[in-house]
Amino acid sequence: MTKLPVSVCMISGAEATRIRRALESVAAWASEVIVVLNEEVCDGTDGVAAEFGARVFREPWKGHVAQKNSALDKATQPWILGLDADEVVSPELRQEIHEAIERETNAPGHVAYSFPRCTQFCGRWIRHGDWYPDRKVRLWRRGQGRWGGIDPHDKAIVSGRVGRLHADLLHYSMESLDHCVRKQLAYSEDFVRDARRRGRGISLAELWIRPLWRFVRAYFLRLGLLDGWQGYSIAWLTAFHTFLRYAKVRESTEAGPKPCPEHPGR
Repeated sequence: MTKLPVSVCMISGAEATRIRRALESVAAWASEVIVVLNEEVCDGTDGVAAEFGARVFREPWKGHVAQKNSALDKATQPWILGLDADEVVSPELRQEIHEAIERETNAPGHVAYSFPRCTQFCGRWIRHGDWYPDRKVRLWRRGQGRWGGIDPHDKAIVSGRVGRLHADLLHYSMESLDHCVRKQLAYSEDFVRDARRRGRGISLAELWIRPLWRFVRAYFLRLGLLDGWQGYSIAWLTAFHTFLRYAKVRESTEAGPKPCPEHPGR
């Protein structure tokens, strides 16, 4: 298979059980694979990456955005493909990427491309609700984009016109309900830190209305009901995550010792 002028840039923690699938989906056609590995990882992830010819770098954890930019800075190819350890480039998406790069070589028109990401949840590929199409910009010309956003929700910031591909990036992120809840708990802490940094408060109206709205939007307006019990679960989990984030901001702003009220009889 002809190699494309693409640097696949990845970051990883202890992902020996999942990263193999991601690497298998790109190693045969990408000219370069870069993996920035957390320095404390000792589960064999580095060995799996080396099997596929990846350039592996061990670095202290700096946060999602900074760590991804560190991998980006090591790239040498004209095009960058950002990939997570729990993602797989489908054969259909690989073909679209090949065609897009060929077009841009002959007649440049875009500096980046976005494509949908499809997540597997409890044995089902989710194609409705808040989780799909979950379109991401992950392919761009080197020098035309950087990672931005707020940890852990990084996103590509590019300077120029963005085209659209249509095949799915496959996402094996949510292994179970327990896994999903654990991730929501961790993400809620990041939301609280960011809210406190910006001095943002949460009103009681937001605490009541926003979680309900997220359920209605995900399940009814975005047709999560077509994804069976998994779609129903996702809608409730989304609503719960919204409530949890906002309630924890309220908790953090109201926390602290309060004087004990005097007894009314005194």
